[in-house]
Amino acid sequence: MLSNIQKLDETEYENYLKSKKRDILDYHLKHNTFYKSFGKHIDLNNWNSVPVMTKRDLQQPLEDRLSDDFTPKTVYLNKTSGSSGNPFVFAKDKMCHALTWAEIQNRFGWYGIDFNSSLQARFYGIPLDKVGYYKERFKDKLSNRYRFSIFDLSDKALETYLDTFKTKPFDYINGYTSAIVQFAKYLKDKNLILKTVCPTLKCCVVTSEMLFPDDKLLLEQQFGIPVINEYGASELDLIAFQNPNDIWQVNSDTLFVEILDDKNKPVKNGEEGRVVITSLYNKAQPFIRYDLGDIGMLSETSTLQKPILKKLIGRTSDMAILPSGTRAAGLTFYYITKAIIEDDGNVKEFIITQETKSTFKIDYVGKSEIPEVKQHEIIAEMKRYLEDGLHIHFKKHEALKRSKSGKLKQFKSLVPQ
Repeated sequence: MLSNIQKLDETEYENYLKSKKRDILDYHLKHNTFYKSFGKHIDLNNWNSVPVMTKRDLQQPLEDRLSDDFTPKTVYLNKTSGSSGNPFVFAKDKMCHALTWAEIQNRFGWYGIDFNSSLQARFYGIPLDKVGYYKERFKDKLSNRYRFSIFDLSDKALETYLDTFKTKPFDYINGYTSAIVQFAKYLKDKNLILKTVCPTLKCCVVTSEMLFPDDKLLLEQQFGIPVINEYGASELDLIAFQNPNDIWQVNSDTLFVEILDDKNKPVKNGEEGRVVITSLYNKAQPFIRYDLGDIGMLSETSTLQKPILKKLIGRTSDMAILPSGTRAAGLTFYYITKAIIEDDGNVKEFIITQETKSTFKIDYVGKSEIPEVKQHEIIAEMKRYLEDGLHIHFKKHEALKRSKSGKLKQFKSLVPQ
């Protein structure tokens, strides 16, 4: 089925997309009580009349969101990570779930990775309770992957990781960006290229956290393999995947991706806005014009059939509200700080917290305290890029606290949005 979609030419694809959008909308308006109420003012001939839904809209009992033909026992069930602060249980019908995996396998296949035979080095979190721990380990064994826990990224732990790469024929690395970057920094300190230690490696796929250009360069240098940026959402599908030409290609096979402004109107390609996605095949529950909470931008060269993700800027919930009332993407602070304090290799990783409109805290792991001269540089850059009157204080740690899933949230604001 997926191969048939991918064989369509531009004209055929335009008709396919128009038909699938109408089909999924019509299905849920007829067969889903929740969506009948949610979309009661929809004009089927006007896509922009379709309301945008958020995670908060879906935070109600699953039984209230399931379509008429489905029960919890006849669908694939999972839970979102909660990184947005709004976790919920979601459902996919079995055809939709199968297509999700077909899409993932297709994209990994661009790099010679076969999920049935390729051995994965997996940098993810793992449940710490006994049942959850062994359940994940069992799944890893069935899925031909070896898991490196990312809750301990000390040099001693990373040394054992390196020893494992010397003894196992890994085909690829997959996992959270921040943890994989720490492994690359360790390799740099040791003056090692991972490909020389583990010659079977083909590629590295990072996911779930931002991949900054300098970090990508570091990974490529220290691993000696292509580094691929993946963007996905468990409740939807693989959203975008960097192709062998280093283009972040959006999944237009099973999803319809829009970039909308604050009034829910599409922006022009090349302009930033909210990432809003329609799952074209999920009949179990609706994800129609679903606001992921991310801010992104499509390239000016995008077409309907081949959209290109030019930039993923961050989450709408990660906005900083400054004393002047100006709103700034939280990752702006991270970019500024990163450029200054990581250039000498002292700081391994850090997170920024906005405590008040004018006060920010930088928690970091480093060999030594950040020198005052660098602290003043950061404050000066904040003033130059943003505004005057911002106060930053620094705190050194042995390790940074990660979420239960193992993700490291680079910026967070304690100021009410």
